[in-house]
Amino acid sequence: MKALKRILGVLWLALALAAAYFCIFIFGLPKFGTGKQDDLVFGIIILFILTPLIVLGLGTFGYYAIKGEYDNV
Repeated sequence: MKALKRILGVLWLALALAAAYFCIFIFGLPKFGTGKQDDLVFGIIILFILTPLIVLGLGTFGYYAIKGEYDNV
């Protein structure tokens, strides 16, 4: 079970990288080029509020899973 938790930790880190890519390059930055105020606000919210929350949450969970912090649970 400990090995499975560590493997899933790697999966969570990979998901954090994928979420960072999609939030920045697919959802966030293209909204700045449209010229609409609604898209600009949505892009700012995605880039500066949601992306750090998602990436740091998944990354922290994956990091602790790899380090073995959840082995006693």
